[in-house]
Amino acid sequence: MFPTRGWTGVMVVALACAAPFAAAGAAPRGEEIYARCLACHALAYDRVGPRHCGLFGRRAGSVRGYDYSNAMRGSGIVWDAATLDRFLAAPTEVVPGTTMGYAGIPDAAERTALIEWLRGASRAAKSCPQHP
Repeated sequence: MFPTRGWTGVMVVALACAAPFAAAGAAPRGEEIYARCLACHALAYDRVGPRHCGLFGRRAGSVRGYDYSNAMRGSGIVWDAATLDRFLAAPTEVVPGTTMGYAGIPDAAERTALIEWLRGASRAAKSCPQHP
């Protein structure tokens, strides 16, 4: 069960930050799939997992102030469609020792939809405010 304050805040920020991208014709399926990520991630701020603002082109393990695993910090990954696809398919295989406990998204079409949506949403979310 999610605390009401936190879950509501995630949804409000996620929807507000994603709205410009959604209006521009975002992949609705990708947004639906991203709802699974909201248990740990948000676009605008760190939660259990790091924020997704500005994800594409960012070096894995580099969000200032977020406590990454040594494995993620040392992975050498720079996030793009290809690296996200590999990671989302099998996170613990791609980065052994990661603290991301999610088993992955085995369906390639779902990963593609999510990555397409994230590309636009994370770009639109760059100006989202930081969580206090």
